Amino acid sequence: MDEFWRAILTAASMIWEFDAGLWEIIGLSLRVSLTATLIAALIGLPLGALIALGRFPGRRLLIVIFNALMGLPPVVVGLIVYLLLSRAGPFGVFNLLFTPTAMVIAQIILVLPIIISLSREILETLWGEYQEALRSLGAAPGQALVILLWDGRAMLITALLAGFGRAVAEVGAVMIVGGNIDHVTRVMTTSITLEASKGNLSMALGLGIVLLVLSFAISIGAHGFRHISNVRQPV
Repeated sequence: MDEFWRAILTAASMIWEFDAGLWEIIGLSLRVSLTATLIAALIGLPLGALIALGRFPGRRLLIVIFNALMGLPPVVVGLIVYLLLSRAGPFGVFNLLFTPTAMVIAQIILVLPIIISLSREILETLWGEYQEALRSLGAAPGQALVILLWDGRAMLITALLAGFGRAVAEVGAVMIVGGNIDHVTRVMTTSITLEASKGNLSMALGLGIVLLVLSFAISIGAHGFRHISNVRQPV
């Protein structure tokens, strides 16, 4: 028990004193996950809007597929990306394997279905509420979409936070495609796994504390934006 508390105190000291190795890992984790979430948002929000407002053959099937993909096993995604980026794969010529870019690609695949499905559900609900009013005002499809995006901005940000939470806490896929290389692809989750296996509890706990704080911050942020959305003004 004494060893546990010593590790906790050492971890807190590393965070407080801005240990270079610790914060290098944290910085890379945030860069990779934020980049993946941003790219997934740029792709996923328009696709979610298209599915929400559009009426076309196969729409219901797409909804079912994206909902199912929200639970993609990370290790399977990592294996697929590994095969695609390996020297024998179709994209091996770009030499992306075991780089932060490979980890971003894997996280995009994991985050994209979440953003598409949640944004589709949010915009579809808003469209059901405002459809008649917008049509009676003669709003063009583009204008209607802008109004819905603005009115649902708080809930859409919650969807993005959910995607970021999935990305930053992921370990299996980034371990496979990144290789957990020191100073290159070592992020918080892979470092916690490695340091715990080595018995370096101080580093593992330090990273674990930061990851917990991030998780709580995401949950609090999502709750706050959800509260804001509940008091939004009608169109």
